[in-house]
Amino acid sequence: MKVLVVGASGRVGGDLVKQLLADDHQVIGTTRQEEKLFDSNNYTQLDLDIMASKESIAKQLDQDIDAVYFVAGSGGKNVLEVDLHGAVKTMQAAEDKGIKRYIMLSSVFSLETEKWDENPGIADLKDYYISKHYADHWLVNSALDYTIVQPGALKERAGTGKITINDTSSGENAIEDVATTLAAVLTADNTIGKVFNLHNGDIDINEAVATV
Repeated sequence: MKVLVVGASGRVGGDLVKQLLADDHQVIGTTRQEEKLFDSNNYTQLDLDIMASKESIAKQLDQDIDAVYFVAGSGGKNVLEVDLHGAVKTMQAAEDKGIKRYIMLSSVFSLETEKWDENPGIADLKDYYISKHYADHWLVNSALDYTIVQPGALKERAGTGKITINDTSSGENAIEDVATTLAAVLTADNTIGKVFNLHNGDIDINEAVATV
């Protein structure tokens, strides 16, 4: 498949691109960095400014893209422009180009505001969570074939290849496992129109994704 990864230079984005390339997909990675991030004939790079207009974003997207991943993030520095407005504009651009499949990296409980006060870590990220909430809400109500993947805290440690999904706790996630889950979702049609959370667990990632 021909896949656009918005945020290819990020922590999850980098591991996701590696996984997609390993699965023989053709990947277009977006980054503001000039240096090519991955040495592969199946990888090309796009300097896509998601703070530009929706029309400008759409003009840079190829007509034959099969799926879009949004794994970009502001790191808490510009949540409205990047995590909310930037995300929504890429959704709108995808719709304008006739791209149906859209996979969002979100955060656990982003759409369940009643759980925010129950999880102390969310209080420190309230602006980010509000931005993710409304971006995810826009996606759910769009015409796109969406999947929203909601990990808990991201940790830089070796992946295990195993997760737990739709648990009541927020939990922690190895970044590699989140990327592997995102890659698995691409060809899992049962995840279309679904939102699910995940954290480290004891179920093989492909088996877990098949139960969504």
